[in-house]
Amino acid sequence: MKPSNRFLLAVAMAAAVPAAMHAHFKLVEPASWIVEDQRGDPQKLAPCGGLLPPAPNAPAAAAPAANAPQMTRSNAVTKVTGGTKIHLKVEETIFHPGHFRVALAVNSRDELPADPMTFERTSDRGPQSVWAVIQSPPQLPVIADGLFQHYTRPAATTPPTPMIWETDIQLPNLTCAKCTLQVIQFMAQHGYNQPGGYSYHHCADLQITADPAKPIDKGWTPTPTQ
Repeated sequence: MKPSNRFLLAVAMAAAVPAAMHAHFKLVEPASWIVEDQRGDPQKLAPCGGLLPPAPNAPAAAAPAANAPQMTRSNAVTKVTGGTKIHLKVEETIFHPGHFRVALAVNSRDELPADPMTFERTSDRGPQSVWAVIQSPPQLPVIADGLFQHYTRPAATTPPTPMIWETDIQLPNLTCAKCTLQVIQFMAQHGYNQPGGYSYHHCADLQITADPAKPIDKGWTPTPTQ
């Protein structure tokens, strides 16, 4: 499909969906690197939801902005074998049309990609997201994109039924003591969040050990451990 046609289709799809002002999701598997509340907060600030409080002896310049969401580290580290699949499970606690993307940083979270380029439209409430670019095929460090595309609000139930999305994600065969798996949700038909833009963000800490029976995947350059 030509990009212009895809954009027009996205506009039509988004226009057919009732607008909502908020969306939230929880990272269920693998375990989140922070403690999430029932809605999955904090999750707005890229790349991983928010900021950890500075160390007690940190200089004053290290203090986060007053509106920066604060987090508590969970200390969860998921151990996995390289070249295998990891189970991804998210719970959408507040519905919103959109899709998910998964990326992997092997040395530093600075390696994580920027949020996807987003098309916007002007509404009476200001800019609204329409669609975001989906990488097909994914380009490193993105390892899966366009997951769980959904545009129709589910039927209401009593009590409410949580929306669970899950799949298996192929990991590269490599070794890293502390990789970061980032999961973001792009939200269509959504106002711009400050901070966070049109995406919500969660991360998980992984310890990956390469499978010696498989070749090491090219394109990844983990820093050797000392």
